[in-house]
Amino acid sequence: MADEQTNGAAGAAEQGKQAQFNLQKVYIKDASFEAPNSPTIFNEQTTPALQLNLAQNVNVLGEGVYEVVLGLTLTCTAGEKTAYLAEVKQAGIFSFNGFDARTQDMMLGIYCPNTLFPFGRQAIADLVQAGGFPPYLLQPINFDSLYAEQLRRRQEQQPAADAVDASFEPSGDADKA
Repeated sequence: MADEQTNGAAGAAEQGKQAQFNLQKVYIKDASFEAPNSPTIFNEQTTPALQLNLAQNVNVLGEGVYEVVLGLTLTCTAGEKTAYLAEVKQAGIFSFNGFDARTQDMMLGIYCPNTLFPFGRQAIADLVQAGGFPPYLLQPINFDSLYAEQLRRRQEQQPAADAVDASFEPSGDADKA
């Protein structure tokens, strides 16, 4: 019985040392909707074209506390005219403790935007529908592949930056000129 209590206390202490991740808050940081050609655009008989732009920004709020902002901009055009432009900056506050830098970077680049996306998708759908247009539901986004592409770009830029730094070596001859 004493062994079970000792093992239980050790297990709880060990569990306390494990990495922790918390979602503290989800909120809309900014939202806008523009329908510059309404009401005439409602009578257009062209097939609308949609374009989605994504952006992500990470701000450090404190030790292990980050604000992640997922920017979603949906532009709908009908022919040469803009039917609407819906923009939402969906944000969340996340805290990390006990993760290595690589895992934390991966969570900020994949898990956090995956968490925020459904909230941003709903906000976009509500704005579009409130603007008098048929509701539009954004399709799921593969943040894993976006993060992998971002890592690939970082790796391509790093050797180039290192080469620039290595090629510029001031010599003592510059003072003689």
